[in-house]
Amino acid sequence: MLENWVVAPTCLPLVLRRCHACASERFRASGKFRVNANHKLIDVWLLVLCTACGETAKLTVLERVNVRSVRPELLDRLHDNDPGLTAELLQDPVVRRRNRIALDWDNAWRLDIGGSNHLDREVIDVSVRFAARIPVRPVRLIAEGCGLSRAEVERLITEGNLVSAVRLSGKLSGDFTFTLKR
Repeated sequence: MLENWVVAPTCLPLVLRRCHACASERFRASGKFRVNANHKLIDVWLLVLCTACGETAKLTVLERVNVRSVRPELLDRLHDNDPGLTAELLQDPVVRRRNRIALDWDNAWRLDIGGSNHLDREVIDVSVRFAARIPVRPVRLIAEGCGLSRAEVERLITEGNLVSAVRLSGKLSGDFTFTLKR
């Protein structure tokens, strides 16, 4: 029987970027947008606040774009400071690359194993789904979900009792499956 686990965000990740005021490197998204229209062109920024000094920084979302080329529903979401849009834009690789930022997901996600009772079975097949692109070490997920230490999970991989089609070392942010034999 296939178990279904979900890695879900619990809050927005911190934005890693240097503060010009205090040299801190962590910002939290305020959830607010600044929209500036100049004739037919529009600029949009996502506002982020330094976690140390509170200084506001702007992350460019749209720059000198013709207003007519922006979908009306997107404009409405920007004007309404839609928190879901904030989450979407922080995960957008184009926005991250344009602003030269990275995301810190520490303490911003949880693993939901669905209350399944798999600890007593000899073999378990698990499908791990990511509700958002959260980079997490599979070894950590498996250890947390199965109630094992990370060292035990590493040992199971080495012995061939924990197998997956994806590499379990490093970090993953996409769905994967694995089989654990005890």
